[in-house]
Amino acid sequence: MRCVVFGATGYIGGRLVPELLAAGHSVAVLARDPGKLDDVPWRDSVEVLRGDVTCAADVRAALAGREVLYYLVHSLTRADFTRIDRDAAEVVAAEAGRAGLARIVYLGGITPSGQTLSRHLASRAEVGEILLRSATPTVVLRAAVIIGSGSASFEMLRYLTERLPVMVTPRWVRNRIQPIAVRDVVHYLTGAAGLPDSVNAAFDIGGPEVLTYRGMMRGYAEVAELPHRLIVPVPVLTPWLSAQWVNLVTPVPRAIAVPLMESLVNDVVCADRRVADHIPDPPGGLTPYRRAVGLALQRVRALDVPTRWSDASPSDAPSDPLPTDPEWSGGSAYSDVRERNTGADPAILWSVLESIGGTNGWYSFPLAWALRGWLDRLLGGAGLHRGRRHPNRLREGEALDWWRVERLERGHRILLRAEMRVPGRAWLELTVTPLTDGGARYRQRALFDPHGLAGHLYWHAIAPFHAAIFGGMVRNITTAAERTATTPGSLIGHSK
Repeated sequence: MRCVVFGATGYIGGRLVPELLAAGHSVAVLARDPGKLDDVPWRDSVEVLRGDVTCAADVRAALAGREVLYYLVHSLTRADFTRIDRDAAEVVAAEAGRAGLARIVYLGGITPSGQTLSRHLASRAEVGEILLRSATPTVVLRAAVIIGSGSASFEMLRYLTERLPVMVTPRWVRNRIQPIAVRDVVHYLTGAAGLPDSVNAAFDIGGPEVLTYRGMMRGYAEVAELPHRLIVPVPVLTPWLSAQWVNLVTPVPRAIAVPLMESLVNDVVCADRRVADHIPDPPGGLTPYRRAVGLALQRVRALDVPTRWSDASPSDAPSDPLPTDPEWSGGSAYSDVRERNTGADPAILWSVLESIGGTNGWYSFPLAWALRGWLDRLLGGAGLHRGRRHPNRLREGEALDWWRVERLERGHRILLRAEMRVPGRAWLELTVTPLTDGGARYRQRALFDPHGLAGHLYWHAIAPFHAAIFGGMVRNITTAAERTATTPGSLIGHSK
């Protein structure tokens, strides 16, 4: 069938597309920034369209000539995500009807009856209802916690369990949850494409076991071969307070942790198994929880995580190009430019740059970076916990500590956009230029577009530290390239 995927740059969408292709479907994808898909292995097998789901004209163009729409978009990181997701769903529902689509497939969350829903679950339910009321036959698949390498739920579970041998937890860790492996979610999504027009309904999907969050943490500890975890529930911890702790201990920032924690207050268990009447279970049956955890850990340890929750940019991410000079913002943008020549081969210098961040560090004043990262976490930002997807290979669009890889010209240029909490917008540009007489020039440019007086004061407050931080980066990066050139096979992770 002729399918189009909205949300292909996200966690589930990036895993669904190759499965649709393997099933023989023709696939197009809609993305606000198509460049984020340049390095995915299936890029040349799909049609990539630029557009925004809130723009009717973009949606109309993307649906032209298609039969099945996979709608995998949500705006969880925005404070007003409920309104944004409602508006986008209404646009998509209207345009799908005009296009005469055969099917919409949407992935939402299990919504238990008789309970007060969190904002997150209520918003997912609302989007599902908007699509089900449309003129297009719709299947809404509703899942609870998704277990897979790189998912926000799995990363939260992994970091909490691995880092905290003793946990004081909210009493809702005793609530019932029916987790599902990401491979099974993708199986159901793929199978939904071929359902007959008469099917217009919502179906709960879940794994074969009903657990508690406490049971999930202890199960994770067993699979990861960790000592027994002591978990003490107390009645005083609210979901909001719990989210602050998750924000500090795990890579999941407060903007995502709060709605996820609010959702755990509800029992999220499949109400029935009606989905099996329309889509058969995966070959071999549904994946048990401990096996799902084991498969996810295998991928993490093998550095084979195809998609991560953090790869999806916030819906309000700036789309303006990098300023080329201070005149870009009326003369108010600030820059710090540093260059240094090195005798190292350009390819070796590039390998150092592409390995920056994560456990490899930022080649300058590690204590200052760590303190700034913790401050950012306290303010609800990304901090340094997100790390890297791979130790020495970047993709455009992926998260890198508190940066986003906005542009990647392999072998030449990396453009990072800051996602830390700052009163303005910031970029860091790293460039390698070969020299005619051998060696390379490394150029590093930090730019900051201040917002209001606070932005200007912020830049001037940190300016005295630039020589130590940015100057140290230039020296240490070029030195690391030279040392790597003289030590074949050496690792690039020794100069935080």
